[in-house]
Amino acid sequence: LKLKFTSNMLKILKFLKIIFSSFFITVVVLLTIASIRTFSLDVNAGLQLANWEKTSNISFSIDQHQREQLFANFKECIRIPTVSYSETDINTTALLHFDRFIRKAFPTIFSSRLVQHELVANYSHLFWVKGSQPDLVPYLLLAHIDVVPASESDGWEAPPFSAKEIDGFIYGRGTIDDKGPLVGILQAFEYLLMKGYAPRRGFYIGLGHDEEVSGFNGAMNIMRILKQRGVQLSFVLDEGLAILDGVISGLEGPAALIGISEKGSATVKLSVSMVPGHASMPPRESTIGILAAAVKRLEDNPMPRSFGLGPERGMFEHLAQKFRFPMKLIMSNLWLFSPLLGRVLERKQETNAFVRTTTAVTMFNAGVKVNVIPSLAEAYVNLRIHSAQSLQEVVDLIHSTVGDQRVKIELVDGFDPLPVSSYDERSFGFQIIKKTVLDMFPTVTVAPGICIGNTDSRHFKDLTSDIYRFAPLWFKPGDAQRFHGINERISKSNLEELVAFYFSLIQNCDINKLPEPHTSVHEL
Repeated sequence: LKLKFTSNMLKILKFLKIIFSSFFITVVVLLTIASIRTFSLDVNAGLQLANWEKTSNISFSIDQHQREQLFANFKECIRIPTVSYSETDINTTALLHFDRFIRKAFPTIFSSRLVQHELVANYSHLFWVKGSQPDLVPYLLLAHIDVVPASESDGWEAPPFSAKEIDGFIYGRGTIDDKGPLVGILQAFEYLLMKGYAPRRGFYIGLGHDEEVSGFNGAMNIMRILKQRGVQLSFVLDEGLAILDGVISGLEGPAALIGISEKGSATVKLSVSMVPGHASMPPRESTIGILAAAVKRLEDNPMPRSFGLGPERGMFEHLAQKFRFPMKLIMSNLWLFSPLLGRVLERKQETNAFVRTTTAVTMFNAGVKVNVIPSLAEAYVNLRIHSAQSLQEVVDLIHSTVGDQRVKIELVDGFDPLPVSSYDERSFGFQIIKKTVLDMFPTVTVAPGICIGNTDSRHFKDLTSDIYRFAPLWFKPGDAQRFHGINERISKSNLEELVAFYFSLIQNCDINKLPEPHTSVHEL
């Protein structure tokens, strides 16, 4: 019996040894693969060392008089209160004022024989710039004219439509969203035309007038016109992400994030109805109590983690080399560490948006009198849908999480996440934008990113598979809160950089095709 017990113990020990050895070998193999990938992964190489097609680009230079005129024009633009309050309430008087402003500020654009201009839906603008090589597929530069409401009483350091200059910054609603990029595009093109520039690749400039209230009249009608004319676009560039300097904790140096997708969106209405009653004889559960419990379940049970399953994976891999250990190891190997990193990122509301579909209860309405049990309670929930999920999946999850048939659930409106645009070495639009950024700011790391908000560009997905959301606006810690918040501002130097960026970008688009990536040439 003793020998049998000893034999069994030896077998168990042998089995445990095999298990431990297998586990140890697996860990060693995984860490070896991860280490090799960490030191070899350089997604930012490739085209940087390639032989780009030679072009005779006009260099950007303006004199002091032009610089002062640029600032004066921009300030005038900011002072025009092109506010959109709702889809049915927009400042049409200001939009007409804006029309007169751009015709006065950019006369060469409106008088050039290369440019065709038309008004769309009375207040939006579409420019077509004919190229000398019609076989080159055109692209579209987008911006929007309207801004969100702003009141000085909210705590602004300067009146929001004053364009007041403080310490080298111009303050005002729209300075970054989106009149900075808008003026940047038009001023760059104005300067190019003044210098005799004629593009090889044709392009469009679209200025929507109602982006802040979904763009259904402005951008949507611009898209319809182009679609009716059979236009297909190489790429679209709109507002979206920016250059982040000191914003991403642990990252060495600034990062330019080019949005390659947008989260989807949904507005869901929850409601509970019952016969009203007197507060002196309350039921065990009221409409408010039932609805509050449902809302609490939604907040206590967030949507599942999807980190690493969407375009955020490409963003972190592009940035990996600019982090120190152990973050460099983790970010270079999201195939292994995405669950771990997802748990870390979800702890902060700023980064939780990368991890999952977010759920925000934004409105709760019930009751008409203090001594009456309300017959109806309503709540509205706003969701921003992660690229790994669909609108229908999110609605189904809300139903299962609420789990109460007394709560009526209605989808008010919504749409799926936008398709993910290409960002590899054969992606013309992404690589042109990236090259333009690096030519101007060599120390910046360029990476794909995802927009957690929505832009006019989403209306153009039928005309191109590549939509990018970026402008070289510099954001330091705290600047993101100025977006739709108080004290929105842009530095005068950054405004000039916007003009220089689009000045170079338009010319960089004139190449016939991208060069062969350096890595591919090396392998051959």
